[in-house]
Amino acid sequence: MPKEKSPARQGPRYIFYFLMLAILGWFVFMQFFGADERTVNKNSPSILYPGTFTWEKPDGTTEEITVPGSYDVPAGETMVITSTLPADFDAPSVAIRSSLQDVNIYIDGTLREHYSTSETRLVGKNSASRFIFCPTSHEDAGKELRIELTTYTSNYSGVVNQVVCGDKADIWQLIFSHYGLATYMAFFILFAGLTTILFSFTLGLVYHTSFDMEYLGWCMVMGAIWMLGESKIRQLLIPNSSALGSLCFVMILLGPIPLLLYADSVQHGLHRRLYHIVSGIALVNFAVCSILTAANIADYIETLPIGQIILVGTFLMVFIHLCLYIRTSKNRTDHLLLLGLLLTLLCVTAESASVYFVTSVSGLFIGIGMLILLFVNIVRTLRNIQRLEAEHQQQELIRKQKQTESMSLQMMQTLSTTIEAKDEYTRGHSYRVAKYAALIAAELGWSPEEIQQLEHAAYLHDIGKIGIPDLILNKPSKLTEDEYNLIKKHTVIGAEILKDITFIPHIVEVARNHHERYDGNGYPDGLAGDEIPVHARITAMADSYDAMNSRRIYRNALPQEMIREEISKNRGKQFDPEITDVFLKLMDENRLALDDQVSLETESAPQPEIDNTISKFISDVVTTIKSQEETKHYDLLTGLPMRSLGERLIAEFMKDHNGCLIFLDMDNLKKINDIHGHKAGDRALKNLGNLLSRYTKEELACRLGGDEFLLFLPDVTAESVSETMTQLFGQFQAIAQADAEIRYASLSAGLCLCTSGDTFADCCSKADKALYYVKQNGKNQFSFYQQINYQSPGSASIAKDLHQIADSLRKSGSYAGALDLNYRDFSRQYEYMHQLIVRSNCRCYLVMVTMETAADTLPHIEEIEQALSQMEQSIRQTIRRVDICTRYSSMQYLIILFEPMETQIPNIMDRIFMQYYKHSKSHDFQPKYEYLTMTETGEDEGKIKQC
Repeated sequence: MPKEKSPARQGPRYIFYFLMLAILGWFVFMQFFGADERTVNKNSPSILYPGTFTWEKPDGTTEEITVPGSYDVPAGETMVITSTLPADFDAPSVAIRSSLQDVNIYIDGTLREHYSTSETRLVGKNSASRFIFCPTSHEDAGKELRIELTTYTSNYSGVVNQVVCGDKADIWQLIFSHYGLATYMAFFILFAGLTTILFSFTLGLVYHTSFDMEYLGWCMVMGAIWMLGESKIRQLLIPNSSALGSLCFVMILLGPIPLLLYADSVQHGLHRRLYHIVSGIALVNFAVCSILTAANIADYIETLPIGQIILVGTFLMVFIHLCLYIRTSKNRTDHLLLLGLLLTLLCVTAESASVYFVTSVSGLFIGIGMLILLFVNIVRTLRNIQRLEAEHQQQELIRKQKQTESMSLQMMQTLSTTIEAKDEYTRGHSYRVAKYAALIAAELGWSPEEIQQLEHAAYLHDIGKIGIPDLILNKPSKLTEDEYNLIKKHTVIGAEILKDITFIPHIVEVARNHHERYDGNGYPDGLAGDEIPVHARITAMADSYDAMNSRRIYRNALPQEMIREEISKNRGKQFDPEITDVFLKLMDENRLALDDQVSLETESAPQPEIDNTISKFISDVVTTIKSQEETKHYDLLTGLPMRSLGERLIAEFMKDHNGCLIFLDMDNLKKINDIHGHKAGDRALKNLGNLLSRYTKEELACRLGGDEFLLFLPDVTAESVSETMTQLFGQFQAIAQADAEIRYASLSAGLCLCTSGDTFADCCSKADKALYYVKQNGKNQFSFYQQINYQSPGSASIAKDLHQIADSLRKSGSYAGALDLNYRDFSRQYEYMHQLIVRSNCRCYLVMVTMETAADTLPHIEEIEQALSQMEQSIRQTIRRVDICTRYSSMQYLIILFEPMETQIPNIMDRIFMQYYKHSKSHDFQPKYEYLTMTETGEDEGKIKQC
């Protein structure tokens, strides 16, 4: 901050100010009261014409007149005045000012000077006002001077201005002595007005707002143009002074518009509608006056009174409005503005009225009024800039505060995301819960700010899980009671972590109470009903839905129908009834679909540089944590993952692949350790680990601990698994026999064939039972779980058929045509049907229905889906309950017909196609079919029939 100036330092500045004011006062005093040092005195008789003038009237009479003066002469009639040049006349020129008059000057009956713009002006009836100089000499002494004056408007008809004689330079010097100061001031005001407009534009670009200085600048520019147009020396300023003279009237006609814009800006639109109406009136008046002038019906000077009335009325209206506005304004500069407007109003009124007299006011007062307004508005603008800067600084403080809060929020969200990054199945859970909670709050009618606060709080609802061991969070099997009690502590841990976060309301109660139940049976506090904060109740609903709707390591995502039933069943028990109804409405209206994950920070997001830094930090943290975990969870002896990591990886892989889960045990490891030491035992384990790595990907085999291993072979059949295990057992036996110290080592394995729909825990338990069966029956062998209940090897195939039949019956449920089966389930059904064919020697047929598009057609995707839907409906209504069907590709269906007569297949397919044509009105698709007989050999004849 700048240091406050001491009084001692202020002294020299005040002395300097005093001296400058004293010098200015001395200069002004000398101009008014000092001697006039100009070469020609303004009252010199050698400049003023000394003779008298006689008015020669049209009726032949004469009248001696006083010059200057105004006389009764009709518009359009020429006024003739004459005079006899003095006997001692020797002036080089005689001059008279034309006031919208054509002028002819004769000396001794000879036309010496003619002035008329009739042949050069574009519009109007009159010539512009200007000084007319007629050259003379001493030879003209005693001769007659004749001046003819003609004007076509009553305003200046009969006006005779002062006649002067002498040197042209002396005459102009006299004119400058009278009107030069006003002209200088006009130029200064013009320059100041243009500077004001440009300065206002520049400020607008910098501060992105408009300043009322701009409209004051336009007022000053228009006033300066009016002053220059009224200047008596305008014919020296520019080549065509007539155009400048016309602009005087234009500025008066258009003057109300910038004045109204200025007043509207000062009053912040308080009377905008009225000002728009008055501006429209001024524009219409200008247009009418311009048309009349262009048509030579009436010049601007004749229609000027209406424009002046509008201008004066505008001044009065604005002045009254500003008086009323300033009464309630706390801005001190507004009072100075009112004084400047009052002075300008008086000056403009006087200047406007002066055009009807012979001699107009010089324009000094209106110039002074405009300068006062300029000074006032400079002060006002500086105050506005100070206010804008203060607001900008305040906004910057708020922005930095929000940025800090945003960074803090993002760092906490990073912790939450880091927890989820450890498990693919919970990744994105917090984000989705936050979005679901926001949808519920929006449906409840919450404000945007409240919704955003809830969204932030819900995003961090599970942050307490950072204090829960990874082994428990990622355990693929069922939790024990102690483990579950430990996980429940994440609510208390989360509340403790977030207790000092004040910029997100309700964040602590959401973290602590989102597992409370409406009936009071939740945790950690056992709250019930409205005792549970509403933010926590909403988060609980969103959390439960996402948990059911997401795939977990121990199960697939639940169907929407089952989720809806579960939520409805717990209405008033686990969930708030009102929130439940709202959420079910969102489900029924399919409004729970979320876009790809994006940052929750939209309005107050950090700047790109900060955002990139945080993103890189997050990435580095997650990468480091994952790399450390991976290193920590690998067995250094065998090179295989440890149990915690291996089970999770295998369980994840099993969700997308059918295959075989193998529980493997090395026999006699304790005997080897006891006889030959642990080094021999370690060597046996290492050899087995290397061998397993060759048969599986590293992530699909793990060491459970001691002599137990778990591995998964994807996409295999029972026969291929048997071959693989036989090779594995043989190779390990060869390795063991080659090493005398580990020759006792052998392998036992329990196998479980599984599909992608089976859970890891169930398959692991079955494989363990199969291993137990092997151990009971002599070790050094392997067995499938599906075979352990059958003692006789000859009954293996029958047991397989029996299990397939039982499994098929169990999964068929209320089967009605099997169109709901996916292709994998259809394949299992096909295998089962094929086994029946082999055993029972029955005949079944595999039919493929293809929807072909007609020639020269290119249907839309909507038409294709509609046609397939109609074909599906036709198949449902036609095939029997024992038949099986599934959609095979984007344009094909597969059907298994159980024991029909082959001759009836065309009839069956014709009925399906007739049903399709009954539903479909489009002829863009032609269904065809082909079928094969399902036999034991597989060498079937394909028969194609086109419908």
